[in-house]
Amino acid sequence: MLLPFLQEGFASGDRAFLVVDPKLREEHLRRLRGAGIDTAESEPTGQLKVCDWYAAHLQQGYFDQHRMIDFLEETLKEGAKQGFPLSRSIGHMGWALEDPPGVENLVEYEARLNYMLPMYPDPIICVYDLNRFSGAIAIDVLRTHPMVIIGGTLQENPFFVPPDQFLQELRERRTRQGY
Repeated sequence: MLLPFLQEGFASGDRAFLVVDPKLREEHLRRLRGAGIDTAESEPTGQLKVCDWYAAHLQQGYFDQHRMIDFLEETLKEGAKQGFPLSRSIGHMGWALEDPPGVENLVEYEARLNYMLPMYPDPIICVYDLNRFSGAIAIDVLRTHPMVIIGGTLQENPFFVPPDQFLQELRERRTRQGY
């Protein structure tokens, strides 16, 4: 489903930035090639940047939400400096299932992204396998995203909670739970 999004971007001269499971990097590249994207040409030019999640979300072996937000912002700025109209980003979130240090801040990070992302026109898609994440995490993550893809359709998220409100709820929840 995301291949047409990337194909359209390449046809428009946009950049693609992907964060993937390092074990599946070659599979992602194969799918891109199968969709007609010349990965051998587009990686050296910067039009395609494929990053494994240890170089993104799990730098230095742990998740730091503030470092990751800075990393994403720098990546968006980098694409613009390179002359790409947009950076179309897709982040596969399976890294969180490995339970690394700092993962407890995942939903806070997702909410805080809403402070930075509106400053850029670039679309960012977070990919969660709903068969693998708990219902509680899935609901919290859903509440942090103003737009969602459900059944293959991009739509306004009726469950979205503005970041200030969501972060306040999260603080109150943590206080009740003794954090």
